[in-house]
Amino acid sequence: MTLMGRARQAWERISLYLPVVLMGLMALSTWWLVRNAPKPLRPAQVVAPTHEPDYFMRGFSVKSFDANGRLQSEIRGDVARHYPDTDTLEIDKAHMRSMAPDGRVTVATANRALTNSDGSEVQLFGNAVVTREPLKRPGREPLPRLQFKGEFLHAWLNSERVSSNQPVTLTRGNDQFTADSMDYDNLDQIMQMRGRVRGSLIPPAR
Repeated sequence: MTLMGRARQAWERISLYLPVVLMGLMALSTWWLVRNAPKPLRPAQVVAPTHEPDYFMRGFSVKSFDANGRLQSEIRGDVARHYPDTDTLEIDKAHMRSMAPDGRVTVATANRALTNSDGSEVQLFGNAVVTREPLKRPGREPLPRLQFKGEFLHAWLNSERVSSNQPVTLTRGNDQFTADSMDYDNLDQIMQMRGRVRGSLIPPAR
């Protein structure tokens, strides 16, 4: 057999195994790629917010206005702390002032206040006072000054409610009442006083 014939015969034998060799190389390269490919990043673990303040404000004043630019409310205080888990704002030496659409002004003060995110619900702790200033109404009887005092007051500004599970003093005009607990709904004009209720009614001057 000539040299050329032997080479052709050897090539035919090699070509029989060539597909198997190529498949083996492909499998080996695939395994190598899978093994050395970078691992997918694990999603960042979501950490539940804790009851720790995420920001502070000192000597602050925050005002809100309606669409016509009329001042609706103002909150002032020495220090404010925001808690992300409850989305509440805790204020030291709080002073809050709001104006109703009819023009009546309500002022609330306390050693410490806790408000929700939109300021519609406020809890007042220590020397808590909520005062609704008198309002003159043309052709109608004026609304007298209304004031609540206690060590704790819970106010809902949108629904115009004030309650307390602790002793409270209510002053309406010249009249004064005290009770161990109280619920007041201004929209429904309902007052509930519980416990040891005392009151003094002074007739209007003529």
